[in-house]
Amino acid sequence: MKFQKPPGTQDVLPGSAELWQFVEQTARELCRRYHYREIRTPMFEATELFQRGVGETTDIVEKEMYTFEDRGGRSMTLRPEGTAGVVRAYVENKLYGEPDIAKLYYIGPMFRYERAQAGRYRQFHQFGVEAIGSADPALDAEVIALGYSFYKAVGLKDVAVEINSVGTPQVRAAFREKLLGFLAPMKESLCKDCQSRMERNPLRVLDCKVDQAKFEGAPSILDSLDEECSAHFARVRECLDAMKIPYSINPRLVRGLDYYTHTAFEYKAQGIGSIDTVGGGGRYNGLVADIGGEDRPGVGLGIGLERTLLLLEKQGAGPALGSAVDVYFIAMGERAEREAPGIVQRLREAGLAVERDYQGRKTKAQFKAADRIGARFAAILGDEELDKREIALKDLASQEQRNVPLAGLADSIRNLITTEKGIVTNDA
Repeated sequence: MKFQKPPGTQDVLPGSAELWQFVEQTARELCRRYHYREIRTPMFEATELFQRGVGETTDIVEKEMYTFEDRGGRSMTLRPEGTAGVVRAYVENKLYGEPDIAKLYYIGPMFRYERAQAGRYRQFHQFGVEAIGSADPALDAEVIALGYSFYKAVGLKDVAVEINSVGTPQVRAAFREKLLGFLAPMKESLCKDCQSRMERNPLRVLDCKVDQAKFEGAPSILDSLDEECSAHFARVRECLDAMKIPYSINPRLVRGLDYYTHTAFEYKAQGIGSIDTVGGGGRYNGLVADIGGEDRPGVGLGIGLERTLLLLEKQGAGPALGSAVDVYFIAMGERAEREAPGIVQRLREAGLAVERDYQGRKTKAQFKAADRIGARFAAILGDEELDKREIALKDLASQEQRNVPLAGLADSIRNLITTEKGIVTNDA
């Protein structure tokens, strides 16, 4: 029987994993600068957490969750998004008792049973941040800026920021009536999802990609904002302007989760088929209370790493990933083979990346292997070098070679890597 990876998943192979590491490290470094600390939560939680946190009328809960009953008869779900689990951890571990707001970030896999296509996977990875404990609109702007800075830092271009205010539950209730009045005459012409959403959550009709053209002239929620919501949204824009974060206002932007209040935002980019949203988030005042904690306002974002990597590939962006191997060690003869394990281990303990042959290949084949993996140097040890307690060190780019003391091999290599001057002979 031939096994294959499950639909909607992918194998990240050597060569691609290094780019993943770069993207993840970029996210971690940005969070350090913004003073967000890492949190790691379980990959599965009680199903009710997502029903209450994400919203029972969302596509995620209705159609996309991987839910199972464990051996104790409990309904559990593989996490489809990161915020609900982080908020649960915030409540359970009483992080609200700390004097400062909780500024947290996570990187990890999420799971949704979706139709697999470019940029949409059933196991996907998110980088997300959550800031819990403040209603300050400047914090909304900080989170938006962090996400925008992430895309710039990894080397992507033409990532646009769209923002909107979805108000408060009271504002949305009033807007709901206006929107239903607009949608009612066209109900029969809308897709089945839109017809269903009209009954339970009509704001999400505006998020439909199928019927989008029919919503020209729809009422804008921005016209229904009360004084508090208008002031909050104005302050978010003021802060973004001060930070020189470019953005546009999209009054139809509602996001696919029920917990948002006030600010909602998305990052858009072309190049992944029909998908143009590569990340997003918003404020979620009330979510902490919904999950059973003392009411605390919060704001966060989630960025799809697979979509980020697809865009990097599409744009030909990202770093030039150099060789991960500093030295390829070549042992010539039985004596050298006996010495090789100890020398290679000491080089690795000194912080150098070292590879050697384990297939009994000839010296010429070992040099070819060193070239294939992009090693910077070859260290060649034979009987003559052992008698002198030396080793031949060859720069594989310049092809220059000289002998150096075996005891000082690690220092010699490190000096050459640091100065990047190549090997300089004493014949000058």
